[in-house]
Amino acid sequence: MKRIYIKYFVVVTLLAQLIGACSDDYLEVEPKGRSLEENYYRNEDEAYNGLVAVYDVVGWVGGGYVTKITATITASDNHYAGGGSATDVTSLQVWNNYTLDPANGPQGELWTKGYSGIFRANILLSKLPDVDMDDDVKTRFTAESRFLRAYFYFDLIRFFKSIPLLTEPVEPSNFYTVVQNSREEVYAAIEEDLLAAIPNLPEDIDLSTEAGRATKGAAIALLGKVYLQQEKFSQAVEQLAKVNGTTPGSASELGGYELLADFGDLWNTSNKFNKESIFEVNKTSSSNATWSCIGCTEGNIINIMANPRNYSANSADAPQIVSGWSFYPITQSLVNAFEAGDKRYPYTVLNIDSLANAGAVSYTPGYMNTGYFMAKYAGKIADQSTGGGNVELNFPQNLYDIRLADTYLLEAEAIVRGGGNQARAQALLDAIRERAGLASVTATLESIMHERRVELASEGQRWFDLVRNGMAADALGDVGFVTGKHEYLPIPLLELTNTALVQDPAY
Repeated sequence: MKRIYIKYFVVVTLLAQLIGACSDDYLEVEPKGRSLEENYYRNEDEAYNGLVAVYDVVGWVGGGYVTKITATITASDNHYAGGGSATDVTSLQVWNNYTLDPANGPQGELWTKGYSGIFRANILLSKLPDVDMDDDVKTRFTAESRFLRAYFYFDLIRFFKSIPLLTEPVEPSNFYTVVQNSREEVYAAIEEDLLAAIPNLPEDIDLSTEAGRATKGAAIALLGKVYLQQEKFSQAVEQLAKVNGTTPGSASELGGYELLADFGDLWNTSNKFNKESIFEVNKTSSSNATWSCIGCTEGNIINIMANPRNYSANSADAPQIVSGWSFYPITQSLVNAFEAGDKRYPYTVLNIDSLANAGAVSYTPGYMNTGYFMAKYAGKIADQSTGGGNVELNFPQNLYDIRLADTYLLEAEAIVRGGGNQARAQALLDAIRERAGLASVTATLESIMHERRVELASEGQRWFDLVRNGMAADALGDVGFVTGKHEYLPIPLLELTNTALVQDPAY
């Protein structure tokens, strides 16, 4: 845990600087710029700043351009790693072709992100009982911190086979003796956090001042996902149904969630925190990020990474997107998965090759080029930052972590796998297909997984879906996936040095 705990010290000794990077509230610091942990969390404002610091980790971009979405889409059968060469962002390339090992892969960034968020949440939870502040606000802050801790642990337990469970700050003398817990213990802690958080989270929030904060619906949806991951099907259905509502296709009673009528509106950069969004990662064009600190950006890095290299639109009708780095080219397999007339296709796939052949655009093919590029998160010229910093790092498009179409299909999956109400599963699937302009098909696990693939393409869900349902070997065996090994990432090599952690035997 060595690298993680170094970050822990940064959090508690340089808290003012960290929070200043992600909040408009700048703190008065102690002498020499140090704000020691014991001198902080004195009032509600400081507790709020601590909460902002926990939320900040949700949108972190690793120094190697690694995020949950960028890593998992390259691990799936929907995208190749792409870029400029076989060594361009090696951590993504080696997961794409399943040659990763403890020293090479995205695991270091994903481990660091998860435990950094957990450590920040643990610090705040340990301090909140003694903070002089309004009791109702304290209760909400506690609930949000527990939601976020569960959120980070859920990602970690899906990425790694065996991880430490830490629910309070760790003393420096214990840094190198931390051991891993059973998966059952980690899942039990996640459930406990979410069940404690749900009653104390608001159902609705003021989007003008609180956009991006956890709601009751977000915690319930996450709990449903946690139950489904453990094959607790009836419990998953119970939770997901609360978010999805009584009548699929209509606004839910809890939170008023509703599918947008037009799938394309989901990808309008100005349409943030819409009624289909359950938990969303906020991005901004005003973080002023520069190349000197890529990890400091609050912008959407995918917007520049996913676009074609040396792109130029030669026609006003061609996509008005910026030139990018040609990462994440879409596979022919995903293109073939779309049915004729699917309204989602043009908002998912940019067929740049066909446009280039017609003379409408020009571009330079990158590594593993297929001619098909990501449409959902393609960086648009109109969205380029006009503020400070490097424009490439400051795109403002938000990222969906959980949206209603996702929970519709997860509930349908839980019903089918658990032998539940088939009519309900059918209604959930039909609502998604109706919006896409497609006819009804029988709700089976195969049809639901197909629908999840095309509905949620490029959103970081596919790899988790394949692994959860035991379908990864069939989908990814030809690119190197080995059953019994590649369902999880290796523990990062650095975390094993002089610690009590034990590597996954598969690696």
